[in-house]
Amino acid sequence: MSFIWTILIGLVAGVIAKFIMPGDNEPSGFILTTILGIVGAFVATFLGQALGWYGPNEGAGLIGAVIGAVLVLAIWGMISRRSRPTA
Repeated sequence: MSFIWTILIGLVAGVIAKFIMPGDNEPSGFILTTILGIVGAFVATFLGQALGWYGPNEGAGLIGAVIGAVLVLAIWGMISRRSRPTA
């Protein structure tokens, strides 16, 4: 159940993170934004469990998932900026 909960929180966190970090290098599609939000929620869950903030069967909350999604969006922006050819 925590796996499904992390996915649902990640969907919401991706949308919130997009509003927090708008920009040209950020993904513009809803599907990619929510996928990156889900990845951010899993990153936040993994880091939180590794640091001892969450228990073994606990997932990241909404705030942690938003922070993870913002982190993933920032990394995405840096990678997409670097791979874009200059004209």
